[in-house]
Order: sequence, then structure tokens, then C-alpha cells
Amino acid sequence: MFKAIRSRKQRHDRDGIFAGNTPSRAIIDIGSNTVRLVIYGGSMRAPTVLLNEKVTARLGSALGATGRLSDESVELAMRGLRRFVLLLEDLEVDDVDCVATAAVRDAENGPEFVAALKALGLAPRVISGEEEGRLSAMGVAGAFPGASGLVADLGGGSLELVRLGGDAVHGTASLPLGTLRLPDFRKDDAVGGGSKDVRVDMRKALEKALKKAGWNAESFGEESSGDGSEKRRTLYLVGGTWRAMAVFAMQEQGHPLSDPHGYELGRAEAETLGKALAAMGPDDLKPRERISSMRAEKLPDAAVLLLALLGQLGPERLVFSSWGLREGLLYDRLEPHARAQDPLLAGISVFATLRGAPPPLAARMAAWTVDAAPARAHGSERLRLAATQLALASMQIEPNIRLPQAIDWALHKRWIALDGKARAMMASAISANGNRTDLPQEVHDLASPEAIAEAQCWGFAVRLARRLGARSPRSLQVSRLRVEDGVLVLRLATSHADLFGVPTEKDMKLLAGCKGMEWRVDIVADEALRGGD
Repeated sequence: MFKAIRSRKQRHDRDGIFAGNTPSRAIIDIGSNTVRLVIYGGSMRAPTVLLNEKVTARLGSALGATGRLSDESVELAMRGLRRFVLLLEDLEVDDVDCVATAAVRDAENGPEFVAALKALGLAPRVISGEEEGRLSAMGVAGAFPGASGLVADLGGGSLELVRLGGDAVHGTASLPLGTLRLPDFRKDDAVGGGSKDVRVDMRKALEKALKKAGWNAESFGEESSGDGSEKRRTLYLVGGTWRAMAVFAMQEQGHPLSDPHGYELGRAEAETLGKALAAMGPDDLKPRERISSMRAEKLPDAAVLLLALLGQLGPERLVFSSWGLREGLLYDRLEPHARAQDPLLAGISVFATLRGAPPPLAARMAAWTVDAAPARAHGSERLRLAATQLALASMQIEPNIRLPQAIDWALHKRWIALDGKARAMMASAISANGNRTDLPQEVHDLASPEAIAEAQCWGFAVRLARRLGARSPRSLQVSRLRVEDGVLVLRLATSHADLFGVPTEKDMKLLAGCKGMEWRVDIVADEALRGGD
């Protein structure tokens, strides 16, 4: 088996199907609104999405009226699924999870649909609402290590509520409050932009449904951090409609980042957002960039649901998560040692390796620079290592487009377990690695001058390390970079004294200037560096 997997990987690498990534895992997610195929590669701790294709079949659209999946929706779904099966066969992806959620499990003709899936050669699992909620919570746990709070996964057919603490799920519920069912809670036919009374009545009806199901502020349980200090009650929002809501909020705010994953709102901000969207109609939202027509139809009602959650649960902050059910399926299968991996470093390692900066190289560079440019008050060593690896990877980009593209990597690519300040620090380090200190306004909006300056020192140190000996392992073995009595010191072995050329002198001046220090070079006997100093 391992030989077959290795052979397949070599063939995909040779063919260049996914730029060096091997498609190793796939998930077919059959929901109430969409049927989706996602193929993953890279590290399953921070998986790389190689293909993401969906069919908007709306399997749950007729469920409320007829109790069945409509013939039209089933045919549209099956057409997409037949294509998905062929794609998986042609790409030789054998590890496939096929899961169906609310629409299929609730429909009278759900078993017939499942039989049709099996006839295609799939092995579908119709998961319960509780299992759906647990898996979504596992996705949140994977995206936000140590997460604690409530998870609200909003799909087309249902709303899953889960209490999460670390990797442990303490309670789940599946409620018939999905986006396709929310209109049932209106007292008239208003679709968004309805009268204030209509929206208030709808909010009260939804709060009543939540209360009847036993969900309230006490559902958060005892919230405390690892050091015993109080945590804010956090509600994690999972699902495409919530993400569209986050995109709207970020646009209104003029937020410097573009990815809604990890976007946060306080209670008052969330109330303002919910009221604004509840008063709008689909036609107000459809012209918006990055908000599809389908999401525009659902957002006003979802906003009323948000207000009901705020009123009934009383969270102090909201966090939007792009990781949910599918990522939870991946995370749930990981061994404990794999779950313990840092998702930021796992993701960047795969990304940078494909761009000529494998982890061993970055680790050598980070170790060589740690004394002169460590993480201080604003960063961490994991962030400095990630910035080092991304800075090295950026050197594979043509010089005329290098910095803008690499800064976009830092600011806008979906890295996991990374906040806006950390993104800005990575961008600052990458820029300094390219001898640039003029940064886009987004960086200044996300991080303080002190944090930016700390990261720039990381970048100048990486520049010195990689240019000293053209990234050769030997150049780092015959040299040391230290701070001694407030002076930046480069120690070079006699055998490699000539490495101190004009570029090295310039790079020493840049790093010393960033640190506000004097600098010097000491040429020492080779033996003096063999003991690790």
C-alpha cells in the first residue's frame, strides 16, 4: 500500500496536477443548500484545499412543505455527484468521506437518495444533528487551539449548538433553525427590510425556541483560562451564511484584512450589525462584492437569528470560523501527536517547502539569528519561525513582484491560529528581508510601531543569514551572530573570513541600525566555533 501511495505521489508531482501537492483526502458534504466536493493535500493539521467545487442543489428547499427532497433538487445533486465520483477516480483519491446532514436525515425519501449514492460507489453516512454539531466543534477546536465557548453552526436545515472546551464537547443540540426554515418564524411574508415590529416578533419567536431547547447564558458553563483568570464568553459562528455576514461587517468597517476567518466582534458591535442587516432586503445585499445571491437571500433572516442568540445566550464576543464540519472530520481522525502540532507552522511548512524553503532551512536560520533578533514583547518564537520561513520562500518570486505578493501572503492567505497583529509582523519581517521598510497602510492599522520594529529586526537578521553564505549550511556553522555588551557581533572562522564582503557589511549595518547598536566583525580560529560558540 505504501509503495502504491508513494508511486501515486511521484506521478502527481511529475504531472504537476496540483503544483506539487498530492491529493490525499476528499470530503463530499451533502447539505441542505449545497452539495460540495473538497479535495485536500499537504498536512492534515492545516490542510491545503486543492479543489473546492459545489452544486447549489437546495435539497432542503421543499422539505418544510412536502417533507421530501424534490425531484428537481435530487437530479441536480446527482448530476454533480456523478461528476465528483469521476473526478475522484481520475485523480486516484481513495480516502473519501461522504456525509449527509439535515435535509437527507429529515426527508421521507432520504433513504432512497442514500441508496442512489451507494449505487454510485460512495459510502455515505447520514450523520445525526448531534454528530454534526460535534464535528463542527472539532473544526473550531482545530482552528483555534484551546478554544472554549459555544459553537453555533448554521446550515440550511438546522442550527447546531455545542459547548466546547479544548478538544472536549460537553453538550450538543440540533435545532430546526436553519436558513431554509427561518422564514417560518416570520408572521408575514416580509423578506428582509420588513417592518420593525415584524423583525422584533421574529426575534422573540427565535429566542423562545432557543429557551425551550434549554440554551441560555448558563450554557457557557464555567469559563476560565488555563491560568485561572476569567475568559470572555465566546460564541464561535460556523457556516457560509455567518461568513457572508462577517464579510459584510468587514466591508462596512473598512477592515484591513479580507479573510473572515478569525474575525471578531464585541457584543455591542454584533448587535449593531444584526440590526443593520435585519433591516435590509436581498436586493440591498446582492450588489455587494463577495456576497452571493443565495447568501443575500438568507442574510436578513440570519441577522434576526443572530440577535436572538445574543439576547438568549449573552455572549461577550463573537468569533467567525471558516473551519467547521469538513475540517472537523479531518481533525477528528488525527492522532494526538498530530493534533498537538502548531497549525500555523504545519501550514506554512507545506506552503514554503514547495517554494524552496523547507523547515530544516528555516530552523537553521532562526537558530542562527535568535540571539541577535529574538522574539520580544510583541511576538513569539513560533511567529518568528513562521516569518523566517515565509521570508525565505518569498525569494523564489521575481524581484519586480516579490514584496507585494509576499506581503499578500502574510496578510491575506488563510493561515490558522494567527491574528491581525501577527500577520502584520510577518509582513514587516518579509519586507525587511527585502530591505524595504515602507509598509502598506494595512500593516500600520494592525500593529503598533513597536511591534513592527521588532519584526523588522527579524527580517534584517534573516537577510544577513541567507546572504552571508548563499543559504549554505556551512556558512552558518563557521559563524555566529551575537549581542555582546550592547554591540552586534558577527564572529567568522578564519577559513571563511572572506565571506565578509560588501553585501554582508551592508546587512550588518541594516540590522545594527534597526536595533540601535554599534556593530563589529571578529575573525576567530575555526576551533573556537566548533564547540557551539
